[in-house]
Amino acid sequence: MVEPWDGDGPVRYERRGHVAYVTLNRPAVLNALDLRTHELLGRVWDEIDADDDIWLTVLTGAGDRAFSVGQDLKELAGRVRAGTAGASSFGSNGGAGWPRFTERFDWTKPTIARVCGYALGGGFELALACDIIVAADNAVFGLPEARLGLIPGAGGVFRLTRQMPYRVAMGYLLTGRRMNAAQAYRYGLVNDVVPVDRLDEAVDEWVRDILECAPLSVRAIKEAVGRSAHLSLPEAFAGHYPWEERRRHSRDAREGPTAFAEKRRPRWTGT
Repeated sequence: MVEPWDGDGPVRYERRGHVAYVTLNRPAVLNALDLRTHELLGRVWDEIDADDDIWLTVLTGAGDRAFSVGQDLKELAGRVRAGTAGASSFGSNGGAGWPRFTERFDWTKPTIARVCGYALGGGFELALACDIIVAADNAVFGLPEARLGLIPGAGGVFRLTRQMPYRVAMGYLLTGRRMNAAQAYRYGLVNDVVPVDRLDEAVDEWVRDILECAPLSVRAIKEAVGRSAHLSLPEAFAGHYPWEERRRHSRDAREGPTAFAEKRRPRWTGT
């Protein structure tokens, strides 16, 4: 069980019913991701993944200035000067918090990114790894790594070119340019753009709608989408999806049609 941290800790983790709320909690540095934050996030993801009674996760950043500006560059510069940084490339194998959320390719629980303010570098990559992005109208997205002699190695290179038109994505990747919330919405990167004072309400609406669905159905859908993205349609239909096997033999698979026939709301159990 992950022990709760106080309000000054770099990560806040709270569970409300079937929903896990994870908050990057370093607002003074725009929720930059240092090694301690990655370490704690790894523990949180492990717990959420292991608990079948958690059906949904909301990831956000503390304050209204930033979701996250990505890697803590001051910490990185200190490690470079000390000769302890090592060479980095794609992924975080062996690093703090590995496997990080951006590399948990078998993650089947839906995850909502609640984005207020800056989502840059690794922060943007975290959001891109989520299933739904709800953005405040002050949100700013970008991958500035090329301007820093770095690379978007937490999935930005791969996910951005899959989630928006190729040449548009390359324009942002090769220049480090930023896009505002309206542009991100136009390119299909975010699901909703709302005023800052409506952000929590909009996130709650998505949470409510997802929780009205059978949790095993949601997990089976997410798993099938992820596992079949590179397959032809015949291969996708013939694929093996463990969460779909659980769903099709579940109590909830019988509960849904029964509740419909009886004109009542289904009572999902996740079993």
